[in-house]
Amino acid sequence: QVQLVEAGGGLVQAGGSLRLSCAASGRTFSSYVMGWYRQAPGKQRELVAAITSGGSTNYAYSVKGRFTISRYNAKNTVYLQMNSLKPEDTAVYYCAADPHRIATPDYWGQGTQVTVSS
Repeated sequence: QVQLVEAGGGLVQAGGSLRLSCAASGRTFSSYVMGWYRQAPGKQRELVAAITSGGSTNYAYSVKGRFTISRYNAKNTVYLQMNSLKPEDTAVYYCAADPHRIATPDYWGQGTQVTVSS
């Protein structure tokens, strides 16, 4: 069983930055694929960024060049650095984990609200 706890959300003006963190329990964190999803009101949950156990990353087109996902296995933590934030980035952001495929994660965090004002 893996438990995920996000932190770092909040209110920021457009153009600003935030860093989200996700602390994971469990001894197998380093072998998991980790990802960040987001869900805006009235919209489907979408995958924003993912990172494999080997450190390969992938990003949604809408955040490429602005967001950076990273992981620090020694601390069982994954981060999402968000720069040049836009009002359309406003959403609840969820950390996710899976042994194999982040498209269908086995584990979810509780979510953290990110609000970008114009």
